[in-house]
Amino acid sequence: MQMNDMVLISVDDHITEPADLFDRHLTGEAFTTAPKFRTKSDGSNYWDYQGMKIPSVALNAVVGRPKEEYGMEPTSLEQLRPGVYDVHARIGDMDANGIAASLNFGSLPTLDGLFFCSAPDKTHALKHLQAYNDWHIDEWCNAYPGRFIPCGIIPAWDINATVAEIKRLKVKGFHSISFNENPTKRGLPSIHNAYWEPMWRAISDNDMTINLHIGGGNPAVHASDESPIEAWITTMPMSVAVGAADWLNLSALQRYPNMRIALSESGIGWIPYFLERADYTHYQHSAWTHSDTYFGGLKPSEVFHRHFTSCFIDDYYGCRNLDLVGEDNACFEVDYPHSDAPWPDAPEILWRSVKSLPDTLIDKVTHLNAMRLYQFPIFDHFKREEITVSALREKARVAGVETAVRSSGGAAPLTEGETRRAVTSGDIGAMFKAHAEAA
Repeated sequence: MQMNDMVLISVDDHITEPADLFDRHLTGEAFTTAPKFRTKSDGSNYWDYQGMKIPSVALNAVVGRPKEEYGMEPTSLEQLRPGVYDVHARIGDMDANGIAASLNFGSLPTLDGLFFCSAPDKTHALKHLQAYNDWHIDEWCNAYPGRFIPCGIIPAWDINATVAEIKRLKVKGFHSISFNENPTKRGLPSIHNAYWEPMWRAISDNDMTINLHIGGGNPAVHASDESPIEAWITTMPMSVAVGAADWLNLSALQRYPNMRIALSESGIGWIPYFLERADYTHYQHSAWTHSDTYFGGLKPSEVFHRHFTSCFIDDYYGCRNLDLVGEDNACFEVDYPHSDAPWPDAPEILWRSVKSLPDTLIDKVTHLNAMRLYQFPIFDHFKREEITVSALREKARVAGVETAVRSSGGAAPLTEGETRRAVTSGDIGAMFKAHAEAA
């Protein structure tokens, strides 16, 4: 297999929602009380909802900009590539990047999908959450059948409403939901609490995959506010290990052996040691921790390989060790349009990691594992030769999709004698705080 022959499904991408998100899915009071897209006097955008103001955050949508301009800008839709918020333009950007299909997490409902849990009026929040799910599948995913994997959000503050929404999502064609790896961060019970039992049952009965996106629950910690930001970014994927260990010890996995957990934007290179450590911990400590309650006679690594999938952008080490990661437990991602996204060069970046693998393994990590995980029969919609990297890029070329880097003016020039210092974790924290307060 050559790079251009690959079929690529990305299981982690993102949407910055358009201003008309709710226009065709709500009427009357439900529409009047829905989140409203606002523009400030300086041109920046934010969502206004039940006293909450949710700003547009730049690092969520910097594709197509010079890397030296990454930061807290842009803050309005007009500054973004249309593919960030317009589904038709998104298809063009996917084609240019050789991406056959994509699972998209929302921005307004947050990475864990539990934004509406924070709304004071839960009656309205439930209607608006359902309208969001309807928009996601009806207007985004179904605009191009076979190109998007639907991912729903749930009203986790009400377990009965959660079960009802999971059933409704299944009927509409969803096979996955977003969830928080640590719902206590949302003021909800921990995953080990009996509160969630009806949800585990509904997930299992309706054959859903649970997506746990990095940053949705447990924070990616940094050493100090003076630490260079790259130190923080480097360890972000590995921070997933905290939540993964918690979920690995979830007793519900023994009661629902078909439950599927996806660790989104997680990387895979850290997993071999994680599983080695989990197995040793179980061997060394289970006599006093009574952990067979959680593992049912299996090794933790066996539980992981039965229930968990992870994804990667560029992970040469992980791909060389798929026998330890699990060849059925790894998927590809792009992370469009975030700052980590290798757009429009994803195939070239990926090929560095997989070119030494047998064709059978390349097919697994590029699309077959994703198809199974999300029950996504892409070849019911397209012949393989129609959605290879080369075929899609040719389609983009014919359509005239523009991929040139476009500057927004660049950083302010240095004054005489001035030098630039490394951006720190504290700088980014302060930027986010100021950005939120400005909204």
